[in-house]
Amino acid sequence: MGRITTSDFRPAWWLPGAHLQTLWPSLTRHRPSADLIRRRVELADGDFIDLALGGSAGPRVLIVHGLEGNLDSHYAGSLVATLAREGFRPIFMYLRGCSHEPNRLDRAYHSGATEDLAEVLAALRQDEDEPLAAAVGFSLGANLLLKYLGETERPPIGAAIAVSVPFVLRDAMLRLNLGVSRLYRRHLLNRLKSNLRRKFAGRPLPLAVDLDDIRDFNQFDDQITAPLHGFAGVFEYYSRASCRPFLSHIETPTLIVQAADDPFMFPTTLPWEHELGPGVTLELAAHGGHVGFIAGTLPWRPVYWLEQRILSRLREIRAAGSREIDHAPDPPGDP
Repeated sequence: MGRITTSDFRPAWWLPGAHLQTLWPSLTRHRPSADLIRRRVELADGDFIDLALGGSAGPRVLIVHGLEGNLDSHYAGSLVATLAREGFRPIFMYLRGCSHEPNRLDRAYHSGATEDLAEVLAALRQDEDEPLAAAVGFSLGANLLLKYLGETERPPIGAAIAVSVPFVLRDAMLRLNLGVSRLYRRHLLNRLKSNLRRKFAGRPLPLAVDLDDIRDFNQFDDQITAPLHGFAGVFEYYSRASCRPFLSHIETPTLIVQAADDPFMFPTTLPWEHELGPGVTLELAAHGGHVGFIAGTLPWRPVYWLEQRILSRLREIRAAGSREIDHAPDPPGDP
């Protein structure tokens, strides 16, 4: 069984509340530019997934973004640059259609598309015998990562970090229909609709739907996500794609960083300790919002605690790997 611990995160006094914690970095954080190597992974179904590679040496760390995210997401480019500077090799994975080029097939990505993650990991495994040191997932990408770890025997990932996990997709849909969280719903739905229109600008959308009539995620996932990806409907999609039922099977060392006031979920969305697999630690903060976790005493000098926490955990993973190498038996000599 895993465990639930209390985070030492303390929110900045000038960013009280979940919504300010969530919105402030998205609206104000500087996006660094980075000289990254682009790589395309061709998938078995004829589609592709693009990667952006940084760093020249060190342990490899895969980063998986959230819904409609990319390297411009406030947490993404900065983390890639920080990891490269700290001696890691970050690998940023664009989910299907999120790399500024529409994907080839009618289908796109979704919260439970672990087959895409599996193919990317298989391609990366062919590069080197060593598995990835770690994978880091945010929001939808965190759900995807945890589901993969829970359903896969001996995954080629040394450790994992999951941030702001939705856990139960139906809960996330319902929560985004309430109060201020409707701002996130509107923004994300507009992004999804815009990308669909761009993707199908030169060919017909294979569904008889009017995008203008879709007002919430229940409609979008029932009329678009589910039929495009082989689910019978929204209920089957939410049931099969949510990661919470898979948590108990995770043996890979996994840190989940979560805020109890995350505006994408309810308090009851959080798993109980007995639901966590032996590799899982759920580090729970009372505050922090959704992929927020901004600390610091001065508004003009914010402390991006989340990035520091991810980095500290990755340093622990690297140090543990170095100790294993140091204590490995010497190779046999010549007979």
